[in-house]
Amino acid sequence: MKKKILFIDPVYNDDFCDTISEYLDNVKRSDTDIEVISLGKKPGPEHLEYRCYEIMAMPDIVRMVKEAEESGYDAAIIGCFYDPALRACREVAEKMVVSAPAESSLHIASTIGESISIIVGRQKWMPEIKETIHKYGFFDKVVSIKPLGMGVLDFQKDHEQTLKRMRRAAIEAVEKDGADVIVRGCTAELGFFKELQNELGIPVIDVSLAAFKYAEFLVDLKQNMDWTHSKRAGYQSPPSEEMAAFRLFTN
Repeated sequence: MKKKILFIDPVYNDDFCDTISEYLDNVKRSDTDIEVISLGKKPGPEHLEYRCYEIMAMPDIVRMVKEAEESGYDAAIIGCFYDPALRACREVAEKMVVSAPAESSLHIASTIGESISIIVGRQKWMPEIKETIHKYGFFDKVVSIKPLGMGVLDFQKDHEQTLKRMRRAAIEAVEKDGADVIVRGCTAELGFFKELQNELGIPVIDVSLAAFKYAEFLVDLKQNMDWTHSKRAGYQSPPSEEMAAFRLFTN
């Protein structure tokens, strides 16, 4: 059965959409169609390193997920490791699957290893990522978080420098912290995972790929077993008549 998946790059430019699309095309199944879009070319943050930027992007993320379901997508992916507005998006998506990188990669990493180290761009990111780890229940699995001293927009500028810093952090995570799985904690870190994986001899999780493959998996569960986001409690959708009265999704 065909799967139609939307990957949302939650920033206000299209600079990386083609790169992400080509990257995911290499791993998608033959029965999956993938489209990559941003939040549009209008004034707004071009990365979500700051909590205030993240909050500014959330209304458009929620709106885009709602529109994706109405357009017939089977799944939407929120392409940021902060997993911005994930619960809200699962509320407004009445039947469609929604995945995000942190939740997806931490579930996968905890299944294939015992001790996880997360490689992040800057120390600024660490408090929110720690909150996420606690929220998802993986605190006992994560042995370290390693900052590289790089911003979101730096990762793709000099691949040799990026790989050098990742290699140094990953080796320290393995030898000093005892990590047996590495999670690269930013969707802009796409690429490089195979080189590190071959050198270290342990799984290195690319979070963009993790969120995408998790979305494929969740769509499979829905299509074949009718297992999907429960609407009884936390992911319950707001009443459609109330959303209409509030004019939440009208232009």
